[in-house]
Amino acid sequence: MAAGLFDCTGKVTVVTGGNGGIGLGFAMGVAKMGGDIAIWARNAQKSAAAKADLEAAGAGKVIAYQIDVSEEQNIVTGFETVMADFGQVDCVFANSGASPRYNSVFDMPTEHWYQFQRTALHGAFFTLREGARHMKARVEAGDRSGGSLVACGSLSLFQGLAGKIEYASSKAAIAAAVRCLAIELAPLGIRANVVAPGLVITPMMGGGEQARQVEAHFAPTIPMKRTGFPADFEGIGAYLCSDASSFMTGETITIDGGYMVRP
Repeated sequence: MAAGLFDCTGKVTVVTGGNGGIGLGFAMGVAKMGGDIAIWARNAQKSAAAKADLEAAGAGKVIAYQIDVSEEQNIVTGFETVMADFGQVDCVFANSGASPRYNSVFDMPTEHWYQFQRTALHGAFFTLREGARHMKARVEAGDRSGGSLVACGSLSLFQGLAGKIEYASSKAAIAAAVRCLAIELAPLGIRANVVAPGLVITPMMGGGEQARQVEAHFAPTIPMKRTGFPADFEGIGAYLCSDASSFMTGETITIDGGYMVRP
């Protein structure tokens, strides 16, 4: 059983896209602090492997669900199932997203814009809203433990990315939504924050030589002289899930090796 400043024992965290990459890194931090975790993802095989890793790391209880967050009703039903299985929701990390596929705004088909936002923006918003709905009901029933809502942002909140307008737009929009949630829900003790990663090497980027080439190209531009990895999000996951972050809300936390403050 975990104990200490970042103790997550008895807390239930829902992580969308939690079977790999940044989502699994966030979940791993919660697991190492003894928390319970609900993984939401589409690939059942990857989720089974992630579940085993989280349990081995010290998680209290882990259940993997096959949920596609591009549909609002899937999210509503997903939270109902989590409530039935765990009895509560303490932290939500809206992390599911997609990779931009075009190099110019003029090449991107209109349908791709709408399809992309169904997961990256709408899916993230509905995930946070429905998680907050259950936290609010719990507070109104007399339990003042509040809750923690977290969205996965990006440095594209601050810098333009040529040709990646659908990606950057989704991240900027969900960050604005999080700030609104932070203000509205603060009286209930429910906090809302954004984690904005720099360049992180994840399986979505490909593995092997491709990942090594990306790292070799970009690492010199980062003050810490390396790219990020999913494990770099374990600490922030444990912090934002735990009561140690109970007075932090409305913030955008960059985890980028110093990239944004380069001279």
